[in-house]
Order: sequence, then C-alpha cells, then structure tokens
Amino acid sequence: MKFLPVVLTIICCLPLMSRAINQPAAHFVVAADGSGDFITIQEAFNAVPDYRAVETVIFIKPGIYKEKLILATSKTKVTMVGQCSQSTVITGDDYAQKPNRFGEPMGTTGSSGFYVFGDDFTAVNLTFENSAGPVGQAVAVRVSGDRAIFKNCRFLGFQDTLYPQASGSRQYYYQCYIEGTVDFIFGWATAYFDECEIHCKDKGYITAASTDEGVEYGFVFRNCKVTGTAPDGSVYLGRPWRNYARTVFISCELGAVIHPQGWHNWNKPDAETTAWYAEYNSKGKGANPESRVAWSHQLTAAEAALYTPEIVLGGNDGWNPVRK
Repeated sequence: MKFLPVVLTIICCLPLMSRAINQPAAHFVVAADGSGDFITIQEAFNAVPDYRAVETVIFIKPGIYKEKLILATSKTKVTMVGQCSQSTVITGDDYAQKPNRFGEPMGTTGSSGFYVFGDDFTAVNLTFENSAGPVGQAVAVRVSGDRAIFKNCRFLGFQDTLYPQASGSRQYYYQCYIEGTVDFIFGWATAYFDECEIHCKDKGYITAASTDEGVEYGFVFRNCKVTGTAPDGSVYLGRPWRNYARTVFISCELGAVIHPQGWHNWNKPDAETTAWYAEYNSKGKGANPESRVAWSHQLTAAEAALYTPEIVLGGNDGWNPVRK
C-alpha cells in the first residue's frame, strides 16, 4: 500500500474556535467507510514507525469510531487531526465495575477509551467520549506521555472523564470542551487548560488533582468558562485526591453552579495545610472570594503572572506548546 500525503486546511466548527487551522500534510488517512489508508485508528497507530524523530500526521475522516485505543510509548510525535470535533467522534463505553473477560472489574484505569503513552502527541478537532453514562468511574482519555497537546477537542463523560495521569507529564489543552460530574479532571500530571469550557452536568467536583509533593504546578485553568446544568452552588472547583494537590483558576468565568466555598477537603483536614488551591480574578455568579474556604488563596496580580503556559509547562527543556 502506498501512502500519499494529503494537505489539510481544517475549518473549526466548535463555537470556541472560529479560525482555520493549517496542518502539515497527512501521512495516513483513516476512514470508517474504507476510503482512506486504514479503516481503524489503531491500525494507523500501529503503522507509525517506532520512535520516529519527526511528526507523523494522521487525518481522521468524519465518523464514529468505536475503538479502545493505545498509543504506545514507542509511537512518538503523532498528531491526530479531525475535520470537525463534532463530526469525528472516538467513543467507548467501558467503566470501572464492568467485568473484563475474566469476570473481574476493569477498574478506573481499565475503563479508559484511549491510552496516550507516546510523547509529543497532538490532537486537533476530535471528540473523545465515554458513553457508559452515570455508572461510576468511566474514563474517556488517559494521558501519560509528556508534552501532549489537545486543541479544539471535546471530552464527554460523567465521572472521571479526563485523566491527565502521569507525574512528570506536561499537557496543554487549548479551547477544548470538557464535561462531567465527579472528579472529571483528575490525576498527577501538570495540565494547563487555556480558554476551555468546563461543563458540570450534575453536582460534584471539577478536579481531583493528585500532585506529588514538591511539584510546583498541578492543574491550571486560564480564561476558562465554567458552565453547567448542575444545581446552583452544587459543584466544587476541586478536592485533593492526594494531599499535595495543586489547582489554580486564573481569570475564569465561573457559573452559578459553583459552591460558594469553592473547595472541598475530601474529609481530610490534613490536606488543608498541604494542598494549594488558588484563584485570581474570578468572574461570574460563582466567583465569591469572600465565601471561599479559609485555607484557599486569592492570588495577587504578580503571583498570577507566574501561571503562563511557558512557565508552568516549560520544564527543563523549555517546552512552549503555544508556539506549536
């Protein structure tokens, strides 16, 4: 089979993004109707040379792809591009208590629809869905590789929708839509959410960071919008999965769904002295700095200026995802 590059100019259809995204030529095309190089996304992943030193671009034609995907550690610098996030959907329906082939519960990690282990992964204009419904933990995407970027993507689910999993992993989400109920953004990674919409479907907690002790940055939300159909005042910004959780909201618009206290200690009083929960310039009906728990923080402008993507995600190699 001969693979011919396909030049891509993608017009974004999600309201958050209005401009075209010019992508390099696609090396592989995936189409469920058989009109591409592969019918399944996993086949395209498998075809990527191991530890390739340059980017491999995979274009996913519109369609619904029900696959449980694994991007192996050896599949580096892979970029997946969809034509439109609403029309290119990667879906699954596993959940933590669902029996595997041996009758054992899958567990939270086992429920993941997509495992991203390879470094330097990028996804553009795609929907990642766990359609299991309100049945407990049901992960749409688990990201463990370093320097991962998601642009104009949607993450759909209920509990534990998005799992920025690995300590040491750096992840950047730009103009994405993420929905859920309980702990629907959770994990150890350093993850930056820039101009995203965070949608709360019912009462619960947006984040459950598990930041390791000594790690300076956990989850950062900048210029995001928190919306939802949850009852007013029924959603917390976060609670500490592990005691050193770090989560910060910078210049975000918080809807009425946010609880006036803002943060919850997960019934772990010790975490109140070790977790770092902070806000700067919160706006909207859910912004109530005077009502926040006493152990959270309101940042100064100088402190908030230290939460740019370049600083938070730079690491030892100076990674700057905004340039990509």
